[in-house]
Amino acid sequence: MMPEPTPLRWPVPIRAVALDMDGLMVNTEDLYSIVGQTLLQRRGKQFTAELKTRMMGLPGPEAYGEMIRYSGITATAEQLADEADQIFARLLEERLEPMPGLEQFLALLEALQLPKAVATSSSRVFAENVLQGIAVADRLRFILTAEDVARGKPHPDIYVEAARRFGVTPPELLVLEDSYNGTQAAVQAGTLTVAVPSRHSRNHDFSQVHFVAQSLADPQLHFLVKHWSQATA
Repeated sequence: MMPEPTPLRWPVPIRAVALDMDGLMVNTEDLYSIVGQTLLQRRGKQFTAELKTRMMGLPGPEAYGEMIRYSGITATAEQLADEADQIFARLLEERLEPMPGLEQFLALLEALQLPKAVATSSSRVFAENVLQGIAVADRLRFILTAEDVARGKPHPDIYVEAARRFGVTPPELLVLEDSYNGTQAAVQAGTLTVAVPSRHSRNHDFSQVHFVAQSLADPQLHFLVKHWSQATA
């Protein structure tokens, strides 16, 4: 039997959980890679791992702006976004899947009676389509998107707003993210931050987070969430 991990300290019990969406709950980071490759191949460029890292976690306009600057292509962020939406529509129908362990993790939160929400850099229309596509939208307290805050990730605004909507303080909010930009937003907001890297982000700097999980099914993550929800200050 695997030994239980030593509990990691946190000064207050967690009372709510906010999850990133892309790459954490669903395999859309895989789909973003296909979209990025398609957009740049049409323009005679390559979608590199470095560019992928630079774009991960950023709101759409900023991500496409980074693509333009990095690749030197002649296009606007709006043009790339419109083109990407058309590519995505087909991919979501054919390839959208929940990430490993998502159902078990959501069930754990529900067993612990911890309310949960999504905080994503994606647009509202896209987020709602994706979350409905994997049949979890109705299980969430709310969905926050880049359209709901003045500044997107890596700024802390979206997680400050998530805590406000939950009616908790930032330290009482557990955040799960899969990218550097996302974890920076959560850490700067003052939340308890856990990184759950995907294959696209295992090389990101997660040195500031409280714990790095192997996946949403990681037994240590489940143990720690139970501990943090029941801990006393």
